Amino acid sequence: MSDISRDDLMAHLDGQLDPARRRAVEAHLAAHPEAAAELALLRRQADALRTLYGPVEAEPVPPRLDPPRLALAAGRRRRQGLARAAAVVLLLAIGMAAGWLLRPLGGPEPHERLIADAVSAHTVYVAENRHAVEVAGTDGAHLSSWLSSRLESRLAMPELAGEGLALLGGRLLPAPAIAGGRAAQLMYEDAAGERVTLYITPAAGIGGPAYEIVRFGADTALYWADAVFTCTIVGSQPPERLEAIARSVFAQLDPEGTPPARPYRDL
Repeated sequence: MSDISRDDLMAHLDGQLDPARRRAVEAHLAAHPEAAAELALLRRQADALRTLYGPVEAEPVPPRLDPPRLALAAGRRRRQGLARAAAVVLLLAIGMAAGWLLRPLGGPEPHERLIADAVSAHTVYVAENRHAVEVAGTDGAHLSSWLSSRLESRLAMPELAGEGLALLGGRLLPAPAIAGGRAAQLMYEDAAGERVTLYITPAAGIGGPAYEIVRFGADTALYWADAVFTCTIVGSQPPERLEAIARSVFAQLDPEGTPPARPYRDL
């Protein structure tokens, strides 16, 4: 009977042994008084605990300890943590854009404000899933006519399949830096889920350089302007990749225009 352990005694006390094992334990207890004494002590302890905590055990579980409620609260805390992290990233990106605008160069030029607005809008909307765009790219004809009307310029929807990008859609945005104060944002996505946005405004009264590349942390903004439009392309891709996209966009927005020369400035 030496194979009888203390776990067997506890199981016997709780009535969890099968009949054969129970008989073996009882034979062991009959032959070993010290084991029987230990079992009697355990039984007295169990009786004392039931007497002390039995009423509590019979009480209903408080609502605050309900398992579904606890799971819901844990999920809410996780979502709040993710939301706070996203807010930090957003504020950092917007702060970098604002810091670039406020650098000591005598105040931001209109084209610099457009670039900063484009980066801020990109940061906000590329993080969205269901509401990344206002009008889906599948309704391209309506999107083109609507944005053309608001910008008072004929705006084509650039086809970028050759660059591995599909049009998700677009939206109308404010553009405080220009007269009329309106901009179109078009959003594209590649097969890996990486997104690129175009921030397009009429070019009247903007001035400034015809072409500029500025880096904001993980994102790069490529700006160009001609006699009809300004366009700021924003994405996390390398500048060379954005330049290839820009050549395709320029050729479609202004087929008769001359692509501007390329200076480069790193932030």
